[in-house]
Amino acid sequence: MAGEARALTPMPIALLRALQVLGALWALPVSVLGLALGAAGMAAGARARFSGRDLALVFRRFPWGPGGALTLGNVILHTGESMDRRCNTYAHDAGHAVEPQIVLADHERAHVYQYMALGVLFLPLYALGGGVSARNPFERAADRYAHTGRGWWPWSRA
Repeated sequence: MAGEARALTPMPIALLRALQVLGALWALPVSVLGLALGAAGMAAGARARFSGRDLALVFRRFPWGPGGALTLGNVILHTGESMDRRCNTYAHDAGHAVEPQIVLADHERAHVYQYMALGVLFLPLYALGGGVSARNPFERAADRYAHTGRGWWPWSRA
């Protein structure tokens, strides 16, 4: 069947769940850091809830930071009330491109996936990628995923 497009076979749900559990365990050391910060934030008014959609414990109304959200493993620290708000991409804010706004939750979910794939390697690789900037491949991939629902891997060609 040369030249024909082959449909992807969906992954069995049991295999998907097993991979998610392994990814969460791989990201656990960084998630513990996020949990500690989230617990400290709760003393100052933050509220926690698990988001199955994002595969993360989300601390909303996190009291410290410049605004927006920070993902640490399977923990998201969010300064606002809801991550379902629209925001600009890093490239848009840096003046590199004019792009439509994205949903913050989708962007942060991409970072959760990145952590689940890379575990504790995420932080040094993120720093080597340029930190919080429009040039960082992790941020570009998270923005791409928020736009399309695909391409969360920082070195994909999507």
